[in-house]
Amino acid sequence: MIEALCRTPLLSQLTDAQLQRVAARAHRRRLEEGEWLFAQGDAATRFYLVEEGQIRLFRLAADGGEKVIEIVSPGQTFAEALMFMQAPHYPVSAAALLPTSLIAIDALDFAAMLRESVDTCFVVLGALSRRLRALIGEIDNLTLHTARNRVARYLLSQCPVDRRAFTLEIPKSVLASRLSIKPETFSRVTKQLASEGLISVHGGHITIHDRDALDRAAEWQGDLEQGGGACPRSLRSR
Repeated sequence: MIEALCRTPLLSQLTDAQLQRVAARAHRRRLEEGEWLFAQGDAATRFYLVEEGQIRLFRLAADGGEKVIEIVSPGQTFAEALMFMQAPHYPVSAAALLPTSLIAIDALDFAAMLRESVDTCFVVLGALSRRLRALIGEIDNLTLHTARNRVARYLLSQCPVDRRAFTLEIPKSVLASRLSIKPETFSRVTKQLASEGLISVHGGHITIHDRDALDRAAEWQGDLEQGGGACPRSLRSR
């Protein structure tokens, strides 16, 4: 467990003694596909590290619909910022997209450990600040760009520059919610990109034929990082 903890950015700068303390109070959870981890409004006593699988964080609308807030992949943590709040409650629900293994970390004891070390506190705050910066970039992406821009950006983010093809690991309905578009809009945009010769789609398998044209369809802005295949900051694995 300590090896898994120290590989994640949030915890990588902890001392050996601190890692042992976190591991001693942590436990592993295994979720089946579709199984809920917690519901919106539940008391937040722990935050989590995904070891394998994927977790979707979502909110339920008044009409019962879901808005996917984030897809959490292996090596990422979530719900950690809540440990700085008094009597926190989860603002979203969490469920497994795939069979998923997690490490559940005691948030109260972790916060107590931060109070004992100013240096550790600043390291963790730095990691949370980078997460906040990424979320601000994502808000920009969702509010200032069209569905075509968002879909093109997502496709580019999933395919490294040294590859031409990849397989969607997320159901299209969940992915569409993540991009704040309707599933039929996602299908319409991918069909349009395919008709223009930019991509081809076979089920969940997508091949990029013209990366430069797809990059133009994404309409990258100067304030977004464009290294590593012009992947937007908000969609990179954190």
